[in-house]
Amino acid sequence: MGADGKLGAFVEVKNSTIGTGTKVPHLTYVGDADIGEYSNIGASSVFVNYDGTSKRRTTVGSHVRTGSDTMFVAPVTIGDGAYTGAGTVVREDVPPGALAVSAGPQRNIENWVQRKRPGSPAAQASKRASEMACQQPTQPPDADQTP
Repeated sequence: MGADGKLGAFVEVKNSTIGTGTKVPHLTYVGDADIGEYSNIGASSVFVNYDGTSKRRTTVGSHVRTGSDTMFVAPVTIGDGAYTGAGTVVREDVPPGALAVSAGPQRNIENWVQRKRPGSPAAQASKRASEMACQQPTQPPDADQTP
């Protein structure tokens, strides 16, 4: 751990180097990684270093900023000055100065719980909520009222 760096609460560091001024605030696992100077690793990030047969390394450059909940699937290299968006799963190298974003737009699969988990407490709760929404009367705005 370099000078002026910060390791927050619930951070585990194993077989890794962390450069001067780098911050790993909290809820993060840094395993088999080399992190450069003045970088910031977002909360709840994980350096995924084990592929089922062997451990691999991740290299993070200097002045890197990573969003919360970034997963680094080793072996990957994050170039100097790069960023990652929150929730990104990094499976490929990120060039210097690039922004890595792996998530697309959120997609909601309607009625999934009713189809896949019928009879579960979640299905019962969602059914009640749907029924209540259908029972809500819709009233047109009162044209006679003035604000």
